[in-house]
Parts: sequence; structure tokens; C-alpha cells
Amino acid sequence: MIAYWRSSSSVLAALAVLGAAPALAQGPDLPPPGFGTLRQDQIAIRLSTPNLAVRAVPLDERVIRLLSPDTYSSLVELRRSRAAEIATAARRGGSDSTAAFVVTFFGVQPDTRFEPDQLYVSSQNSFFRPIGIVPVTPRWSEGQLRQREQAVAIYLFQPGLAVLQPFTLFYADRSSTAWEASLRLLDAERSRVLARAASQPQP
Repeated sequence: MIAYWRSSSSVLAALAVLGAAPALAQGPDLPPPGFGTLRQDQIAIRLSTPNLAVRAVPLDERVIRLLSPDTYSSLVELRRSRAAEIATAARRGGSDSTAAFVVTFFGVQPDTRFEPDQLYVSSQNSFFRPIGIVPVTPRWSEGQLRQREQAVAIYLFQPGLAVLQPFTLFYADRSSTAWEASLRLLDAERSRVLARAASQPQP
């Protein structure tokens, strides 16, 4: 699990639903795992209100493989542990693949309310609202946080949401375009990851 916040067939199904290749697959946009050095904090998108802090991190393999190995493994395990729920939520939303995010709501003040459905994304002149939400932490459905308490869930969006392009994250009347800066950081790290992988001795 993330520090702050089952079968093989169901795991593979969830990976397909998330639009991510299985761990051993490779492709032109898919860097090899195990060579990244970035922290989640470096790429996370943040929003805040006087009472609430919101943080979102895409679960796309092309992104999380650029994070440190421990962080990558934690996020993959999180995804696997919710595989059946993710597949069910995606089917209910009418999609066989999705763009997934780990979203955290953090209470800044006592008895803070949060509205899960108020989080959405604008990408390439289209608005994307979640088609499914898979809770990770207990008490998610209560919609209320104590001070310094957090609520974590996996948000599923339609696959048309282009994670490797700039987008704007919204919560209620707040918005953030921080993902554009994160993409520059990820592009630089992708080059370093490919260089590190290429320098490894071949078996």
C-alpha cells in the first residue's frame, strides 16, 4: 500500500481495463520498470481549499514506471489488490478500458466534507467526469474527514483522457494545470530511464 494513504486472470483484466500493458510487455511509449527515480510528490497534481487538500497521480504504466522502484511496486500492488473492483466499476461505467488516477483527499480542518463527484478533468477541449470510483481507505462513503485524516480512491475515467498530454484537474471551483510541468519532468526522466536500461549488461 501507499505509505500515506486475485487471481491472475482478474489482475490481467484490470490491467487491460486501466489501459496498461502487463508488467513484462514493452512498447515505444512504455519504459522498462526498475530504473526510475522520481517520487510521487514530484509529479502529483494538487488542489486546495481552506479546509481540504486534494492530490491526484495517474496510474498509467507510462507514468508510474518512471517512479522509484519501491513506489512503482506499491502502486502496482494497489492496482492488483483492487483488480476485481476496478473491472466491475469500469463495466458499470460502460467502458472496457479506462484512464485511472489515485486520488487523495486530506482534511486540513476538523470535520471537513469532501465531494468525490466534484473532481473532474479537462483534456483536449473535452470534459471527463469519473465513470467509476473504487475506494481504498475505510469511511470513504461518509464523505467527511477529521483533521489530518485522508481518504484515498482509484478514479476511473474514459480512455479518451490523454494522460501524456497537458490537462487541467478540477475540484469544485478550484483548478490546476500542474500536469504540464509534470510532463516535462517525466519526459526528461524517460530519457534517463532508457539510458540506464541500455547501459545494463545483457544476459
